[in-house]
Amino acid sequence: MSLDTETLQQARADLTLLHTEVSKALVGQGAAIEQTLIALLACGHVLLEGVPGLGKTLLARALGKALSLDFARVQFTPDLMPSDITGQAVLDEGKLRLRRGPVFTNLLLADEINRAPAKTQSALLEVMQEGQVTVEGKSLALPQPFMVLATQNPVDSEGTYLLPEAQRDRFLLKIDIGYPSATDEVAVLRRATQDQAGDALPLQNLRPCLTRERVHALQALVVAVAVDDAALDYAVRIVRGTRDLPGLSMGAGSRGAIALVRIARAAALLAGRDHVVPDDVKRHAVAALRHRVQLSADAQLDGLQVDDLLAEWLNRVEAPRR
Repeated sequence: MSLDTETLQQARADLTLLHTEVSKALVGQGAAIEQTLIALLACGHVLLEGVPGLGKTLLARALGKALSLDFARVQFTPDLMPSDITGQAVLDEGKLRLRRGPVFTNLLLADEINRAPAKTQSALLEVMQEGQVTVEGKSLALPQPFMVLATQNPVDSEGTYLLPEAQRDRFLLKIDIGYPSATDEVAVLRRATQDQAGDALPLQNLRPCLTRERVHALQALVVAVAVDDAALDYAVRIVRGTRDLPGLSMGAGSRGAIALVRIARAAALLAGRDHVVPDDVKRHAVAALRHRVQLSADAQLDGLQVDDLLAEWLNRVEAPRR
């Protein structure tokens, strides 16, 4: 598939409209919205992390309302069972009938995913990797497009279960949502309290702007974005360097390099280009790798941060020259 100028301009216009629509609900989080759209384009999943009250759930809900897609939310709790997510076979009038779980949707919000134990978290492994659910030995395909948006709180560790490395690796991006600026926080208060007494999420002004078919078409366009060998080599050098990086006890695997390329292609389409440039690989590399590496014990004692180590490494890796 060739990407002509008209196709690229229309794609950029549609994605800009989607970004603007989601921004009506979520103020001051432009980077988080952009990265979430990149994950959607790249058929990936996102892990949203931040302290309570910064808009993690709001971002997922706003995206669901701005798209003409099915949306479901699961509140993860310590007593949540795998079958509560995937579904199960139930006996109905003497016959086994499949009760489909909430994963049979297009956008799944897994709220506070680290509140559930490992056996429940692992129920999402097949869902996220294969796009299917196996119940009673029968594999059932999920609706497409399908995307998991999971949230977790990084500071309240009581009653939580750390996501295993294999689970974290299934997320294309880990998006850290930080505090807004003072100006943005005033805008947040204005939108959240205007014309209402309660604390309902400010979603009433959002309208669907992309159909299911258009989302599919945009995802297909990402595949046509050109990636040259220099960009592939750049992604590999970034990832391989994390394996020997001082301060890290575990570097990123090959899935990390694949993620960099997937993200770069989606970022290029978002910018209205038919080819990847080095900055597409570098710009979101921290978000693509921060959950795939581990700090060493000494680095933790020294108070070092994964993001700082990765950012420093990215500045040292020589980018290809076009």
